[in-house]
Amino acid sequence: MAPASFPCFAGLCIVLLSLRPILSQAQPVFACDVANNPGLKNLSFCDPSLDVQARVSDLVSRLTLQEKIGWLVNAAKGITRLGIPNYEWWSEALHGVSNVGPGTRFTSLVPGATSFPQVILTAATFNESLFHTIGKVVSTEARAMHNVGLAGLTYWSPNVNIFRDPRWGRGQETPGEDPVLSSKYGAAYVRGLQQSDDGDKEKLKVAACCKHYTAYDVDNWKGIQRYSFNAIVTQQDMDDTFQPPFKSCVIDGDVASVMCSYNQVNGKPTCGDPDLLAGVIRGQWKLNGYIVSDCDSLNEMFNAQKYTKTPEETAALAVNSGLDLNCGNFLSNNAQKAVDRGLLNETTIDKAVSNNFATMMRLGFFDGNPTNQLYGKLGPKDVCTPENQNLAREVARQGIVLLKNSAGSLPLSSASIKSLAVIGPNANATHTMLGNYEGIPCKYTTPLQGLTATTATLYQPGCADTSCATAQVDAAKKVAASADAVVLVMGSDQSIERESLDRVNITLPGQQQLLVSKVASVSKGPVILVIMSGGGMDVQFAKEDPKITSILWVGFPGEAGGAAIADVIFGAYNPSGRLPMTWYPESYADTVDMTDMHMRPNPATGFPGRSYRFYKGPTVFSFGDGLSYTAFSHEVVAAPKVVSLALEEGHACLSSECKSIEAVEERCENLAFDIHLRVKNVGEMRGSHTVLLFSSPPQLHNAPQKQLVGFQKMHIEAGGEGVARFDVDVCKHLSVVDENGKRRVGLGDHLLHVGSLKHSLTLRV
Repeated sequence: MAPASFPCFAGLCIVLLSLRPILSQAQPVFACDVANNPGLKNLSFCDPSLDVQARVSDLVSRLTLQEKIGWLVNAAKGITRLGIPNYEWWSEALHGVSNVGPGTRFTSLVPGATSFPQVILTAATFNESLFHTIGKVVSTEARAMHNVGLAGLTYWSPNVNIFRDPRWGRGQETPGEDPVLSSKYGAAYVRGLQQSDDGDKEKLKVAACCKHYTAYDVDNWKGIQRYSFNAIVTQQDMDDTFQPPFKSCVIDGDVASVMCSYNQVNGKPTCGDPDLLAGVIRGQWKLNGYIVSDCDSLNEMFNAQKYTKTPEETAALAVNSGLDLNCGNFLSNNAQKAVDRGLLNETTIDKAVSNNFATMMRLGFFDGNPTNQLYGKLGPKDVCTPENQNLAREVARQGIVLLKNSAGSLPLSSASIKSLAVIGPNANATHTMLGNYEGIPCKYTTPLQGLTATTATLYQPGCADTSCATAQVDAAKKVAASADAVVLVMGSDQSIERESLDRVNITLPGQQQLLVSKVASVSKGPVILVIMSGGGMDVQFAKEDPKITSILWVGFPGEAGGAAIADVIFGAYNPSGRLPMTWYPESYADTVDMTDMHMRPNPATGFPGRSYRFYKGPTVFSFGDGLSYTAFSHEVVAAPKVVSLALEEGHACLSSECKSIEAVEERCENLAFDIHLRVKNVGEMRGSHTVLLFSSPPQLHNAPQKQLVGFQKMHIEAGGEGVARFDVDVCKHLSVVDENGKRRVGLGDHLLHVGSLKHSLTLRV
């Protein structure tokens, strides 16, 4: 940086340098600045009228090998002679624009961005259109920040891993344990982030990335680290559980990127497995984009897993397997050596950088100044708008799950509750409400603030922090005994569950349970237990305690979480969230090895299975649980009782009895039917209702005991009704994956159910 100059006039000195950070801060990063460098106009890769492939081919043909290698890493090295600046690929937008990655930052120009609820709570809304809307808002704020030089265009979100085990610290980042919900969430959020506002399918608003591929859900459990963990997964579980969300991301969401994970799968590191990368993602699923490694995973492949003998062998293995971009500097340090040793050829590097450059072309990075493009008018005024902040509150309200509600408890009446005791380590939470991969929020509304806005409150934290080593029982009891009602805001935070930290037990931390029970014992009115957490908790004690009249799970509810909690508790909003994961008893954590990747139970070993689809043991609360302040009834309006499958002439099942048939494309075409359900609000309060359609298939091929077919969110006035319509594709929705990873349709009786309503359907040849 040049030294500062201080010109003085009549004794007044002006520090000219003070303006420079503001000016540089306001400049977006882009290539092909033909306005200031007219010579670039003659280069084909700077011509937006050409197709992406032609532009990429022209650009790559102009680069030296070292220049290409500079674009194989997240901190991409600029090429000054071609008017290409440095670019940082790593930005995050898990539930709002985040400053976790180096590609994004907040300053006085844009001090924060809308922080939506952590993904696990958003998934609890079971509202597909809401998933899409959040993505659109996040991408708008991201583009607005990009225009003033504060954010990138490539976002390594969402996380679509299956929440397989309740102890996983990163389960909070995921849409839950169900492959259908996770698939629909991932595809909808990706479309919201990526789809261009002008409808051009080739353009990207921002580039999303579905991670972490694949079978990744152990971070740090009893000393077992994600960097060296080898996930042993059956082909059945792989195709039935772990792969569907990624497949949906690529095929249904048309995602621009997939991130391979740290772990090995069946002895092979995912970022060095040509079958998983080139074979499946780019081959079978036809990814239109780039494959990126998790950060430093190539380094871990070499140093922690010791999978290869030299760094250059690792570099060659990754790129030859289909990896395009390395988060870290492993490829910039070792790709040239791999080429020199004949392990990696330049043609393969060309393919990788072409995928990277194609993504940047689709983002408009090579179209000149973005302020002259489609999103050019976006700026700081478009971040943290009142509409966006209201949406964050609405998402939290729709996601909050009412798990217990005794008569006379919720909703509370502000007219009859003159004093409310608010107790617990999360009662006045701010940052905790965001969860991980958070940015800086526009503002906070804590649970205490939200409740105080409605009625007079008495506050006592009860614990020094969520670990609650010593509960302040007497002080909390004193406050509770004098109040008309009590709200206990308990649960966890990032010191309990997060990336690189899995839980060992799944009970309320420390002396939280003691505090809850003691406070409830002296309370004279309703006692509402609010659990703020990513994963489920064993709160069987509270479920059984008659003095604890209501239980709410609020996830990590985002910047407006406190307002949303108050909305639900005082009846301004009728809860409609449903659990996206099973809540197990502590005995599950005590007996089940977290590293056992099997989904299906094994009676021979006593392994109980995982998720509502396969688990056969007791639960505290089940997937899909969630109460309302009103009541809804369901009635089948239209649904077939028998569906016949047409088989080609000479098929073996025409002459002999078959229990299932393979779901192949030509057999499945147009094999679908409609289910119409009349849903009535038979209560006295309007509300939203989540309709979950499940199927119990014939018990063949270790099939799930129950699986989600689809879901719909409906808003129905008191006394009103609506019709939920499901288009059921037989081969997609009613099939199961067999032991060899083949999808098959079971012949015989399938039981469809919504709540207590059941409908039998027979599939036959």
